[in-house]
Amino acid sequence: MNRTLAYRLENVAVQHGWREVLHLPTLEVFAGEILCLVGPPGSGKSTLLRLLAGLQRPSRGQVWFHGELLNYPMPITVQRTITLVFQRPLLLTGTVRSNVEYGLRIRGDAQRHQKALAILERMHLAHLADRPASAISGGEAQLVAVARALAIAPEVLLLDEPTNNLDPARVALVEEVVLADHKLRGTTVVWATHNHFQARRAGSRVALLLDGRLIETAAATDFFAMPRDARTAAFIQGQMVY
Repeated sequence: MNRTLAYRLENVAVQHGWREVLHLPTLEVFAGEILCLVGPPGSGKSTLLRLLAGLQRPSRGQVWFHGELLNYPMPITVQRTITLVFQRPLLLTGTVRSNVEYGLRIRGDAQRHQKALAILERMHLAHLADRPASAISGGEAQLVAVARALAIAPEVLLLDEPTNNLDPARVALVEEVVLADHKLRGTTVVWATHNHFQARRAGSRVALLLDGRLIETAAATDFFAMPRDARTAAFIQGQMVY
């Protein structure tokens, strides 16, 4: 059975000065899947997410979104279907509630107050709704960033290690809410994580990036149980790979 593609990348590279930080002959992201990106720091995960979000222009190559060749900057109609949660939360001035309402407000959503409160409830943040965003903890700010992303019900959710600095209870909460949203709406999720266990729990497929290269992509169960590449096996075992 054919699967619908959300993204297809061909011969894509991103150059930062003299260094090629991303080099992907091909990559496919299927609509409605959760693709977990794993790899050590500097492997290209964040660059790839920024590319998919339209925040990073490829130095060369072509990117298709739902079969349409993309130009950069991405059209606003495409950008509004995609949201990226950064590893370090970037909150606006104002209250927690106004942060979560931001995307809904610029879309002219008349139900933004109710939708913002609903997602704050799900993220166990309702008691902070009227608190200044500058007065909450780093862990709370990260949850607010996830809530803000989910509030707009994006078609594509890009996550750049959003649980990296959270305690286990909050890690579990983020996973629970993201997976529930994915199950309900069929969201396409690309999730960069350094946590093997998280990739096993959340991923439909898992992809290993090393030095900007895609080493192996497989269904999550196969990726961890039967890695085809020796570098994948070494990475899963906690060894340093380059």
